[in-house]
Amino acid sequence: MAAQSQYAELARQLSAVGAVKRSLARILPAECPGGSAAVLTLLEQHGEMRMSRLSELLAVDTSVTSRHVAHAAERGWIERTQDPGDRRSRILRLTPAGRDLLDELARRTTEIFARTLDDWTDDEVGQLNALLDRLRGSFGDGRDRRHDVPYTRTPMRRDTPVRHQTYTTQD
Repeated sequence: MAAQSQYAELARQLSAVGAVKRSLARILPAECPGGSAAVLTLLEQHGEMRMSRLSELLAVDTSVTSRHVAHAAERGWIERTQDPGDRRSRILRLTPAGRDLLDELARRTTEIFARTLDDWTDDEVGQLNALLDRLRGSFGDGRDRRHDVPYTRTPMRRDTPVRHQTYTTQD
């Protein structure tokens, strides 16, 4: 087991990943804010789904998800069809235009990583990928392994100072 100071440093490093995410957000086209990109990415990863499931995956309120979905639908990146099992619900799915946009975003992201990490070896990039995958897998099942009970995110209060914010809405 690592020393407590190493875990504290890990928390600081993960908080600093926000700077990387902000840099990546700058490559998004003006008409595609981060929330819309997250919606498209999750639909690509998980396939068609209801709004409620998308809200769970984004870890945001349904009203926020609804705004992102409306934005993406207005631009033709996703379609909303009636759920045959529940006529009150809609099924969300990517359109060919949405897939094209995701391909463009993947190209831009790959290019920025290639430029930014051009002094890294293939082995170093591979190690980073493997370690991040392992870290994500350690948290990925939604359980607190110390007590073997499900954990939930506690909503942050605006009047509470934040020392380390290490979670994101993108997977």
